[in-house]
Amino acid sequence: MASSTINTPAADKKRKGQTKGQNLRDSRPIRVVAIGGGTGLSTLLRGLKKYAPHTPGIESNAAPTPPGAPAIGDLTAVVTVTDDGGSSGRLRKEFNILPPGDIRNCLVALSEDEALLSRIFQYRFETGEGLEGHNFGNLFVTALTAVTGDFAEAVRESSKILATRGTIFPSTVANVQLEALMSDGSTVFGETNITASQLRIVRLRLVPQDAQPLAETLEAISKADMITMGPGSLFTSLIPNLLVDGIPQAIAASRAIKVYICNLMTQANESLGLTAGDHIRKLYEHAGAPIFDYALVNTAPISEKLQAKYALEGASRIVVDREAIESMGVRCIAGDFVGEGMVVRHATERVAAELLKLAATARMTH
Repeated sequence: MASSTINTPAADKKRKGQTKGQNLRDSRPIRVVAIGGGTGLSTLLRGLKKYAPHTPGIESNAAPTPPGAPAIGDLTAVVTVTDDGGSSGRLRKEFNILPPGDIRNCLVALSEDEALLSRIFQYRFETGEGLEGHNFGNLFVTALTAVTGDFAEAVRESSKILATRGTIFPSTVANVQLEALMSDGSTVFGETNITASQLRIVRLRLVPQDAQPLAETLEAISKADMITMGPGSLFTSLIPNLLVDGIPQAIAASRAIKVYICNLMTQANESLGLTAGDHIRKLYEHAGAPIFDYALVNTAPISEKLQAKYALEGASRIVVDREAIESMGVRCIAGDFVGEGMVVRHATERVAAELLKLAATARMTH
């Protein structure tokens, strides 16, 4: 016998209350945590910040959210700190601080106004004894670390100065280095040496292994509605975050929807020959748990001219092995997410809009 609904005034009032409560939940701005490093994370943040709260008193370039999608109420970036090359590496050795380069890129990406102040932060000295090769932003964060006595505090103060539309945390404030087990059984120490090696990376570890995250990072992950990882170099931008004790466990325990944003091209010495599914497998191996609900993958064409340019480095389009991805319980979201210029980059606004639509869909189904 089919069940029927009893239309009493009390029941009707209850249903209206539930609907109102549901609508309030659905319209609530979401909390987003984006995890990664390098240019991949800063590219993603440029797209996401357009939907995040802007700084009062500063002209905003905020974009309207896609129809039916929530706005971002809180945006947090968790950034890897294992770089030991270039300006960051030099400052790290000379001042015994964490590498500021990836953090600097995220500060600029999230800044309210990417005009003069942001350009100054990205300015690289081309001459000058001791200055040549350094970014002003790296020097600024280094000086602020010396003044405050705390790298995380220096990042917070830099965020205020640049009026960022989000919060930035280093994945750990421990002075960590990467060590890689290679395909021939040897070990290579240091991110620069690992990237330069011609051998295939089998597994990474942090030295020291017991590096701890900031309590604020774990809190942001636990409160998130959406957690993203990628795009970015598999072994030097993404996996290092998963080696910080507590971060993969917090991601796995979070009730947020978790999205892997797959790279567009393979990368020399890091992911040559690896498919999209292989990338996820490697992330799972290092996280010690399955941590993604969705994978955003590009299936749009890339110009032959750019593909030929990448082929000179032995790099090629990442193969999207949809069946392999979905066999791991990860739903594949395919689309046109590529933007072409001098290099291949994600079309940041299309990626951000897709993520927000995904958040809206997830709310309807949960």
